[in-house]
Amino acid sequence: MTLGEMRRVLAEHDLHLTRSLGQNFLHDGNQLRRIVSAAALAKDDQVLEIGPGLGPLTELLLPLAGTVLAIEKDQRLLDCLRERFPAATNLTLRHADALAQVRAQRDWGDWKVVSNLPYSVASPILVELAQAAAAPRLIVATLQWEVAQRILARAGQPDYGVLSLLLQLRFEVAGHFKIPASCFFPAPDVDSACLTLRRRATPLLAPGQIAPFTAVVKRAFSQRRKMMLKLLRKDSPATALEAALDELQLPPQTRAEEVPLEQFVRLTERLAPTSAHERREL
Repeated sequence: MTLGEMRRVLAEHDLHLTRSLGQNFLHDGNQLRRIVSAAALAKDDQVLEIGPGLGPLTELLLPLAGTVLAIEKDQRLLDCLRERFPAATNLTLRHADALAQVRAQRDWGDWKVVSNLPYSVASPILVELAQAAAAPRLIVATLQWEVAQRILARAGQPDYGVLSLLLQLRFEVAGHFKIPASCFFPAPDVDSACLTLRRRATPLLAPGQIAPFTAVVKRAFSQRRKMMLKLLRKDSPATALEAALDELQLPPQTRAEEVPLEQFVRLTERLAPTSAHERREL
């Protein structure tokens, strides 16, 4: 779908795009093909597309995937999609809030997610997918460059934080590339990136430890410049916490931004049985 075709459809339907819904549509054919290629689709794949808009990505997904579930919040755009793909038997169009939908459906284990995510909800949607009972096999998502940098960041880097850890716990980064703002209509104020996340073949934590891991990470980063020991004392007994840090060779003055994913995993394994979070769950 070219930029000219997008303009024509919008004019024919008298549609005015809404900034609050993150309606910036990718029209560059080369970038769209790169996204689809990254998904490595097969005829038996179930694909979730969030925010299809006018359907430029949908058009490329349908011939390659087994089924495509496209969730669109804007009823006006959903009507356009129904007009555009009336004979697509492997397409399900759903009028819904994608974040609410992802929260409601917790089993995405057999799915691939291929989406140009709305900027306003990209981070919470990715976190919900990562924390689902069964996370998707693969996520190929277009999102703001700054958000992608946070997901890619490692310990010691300025962008490293809660988002980095919550996504990297369940996924490995399989690739990424930058997309200039000029490839979208209307052009956003920032560049974007397409990020490929592959579910880890071997989970780093048992399913029951994901919530404690999240609690530890969020508490540790709640005040970035404070020592992690002081922050985690709010949720864990001091003796258990000090013993765990000592075992992991983390000095008392350590800050969360210095601790890699693997150390947070090991810390969770040691604190989970005695954490305030788990006691509340029991």
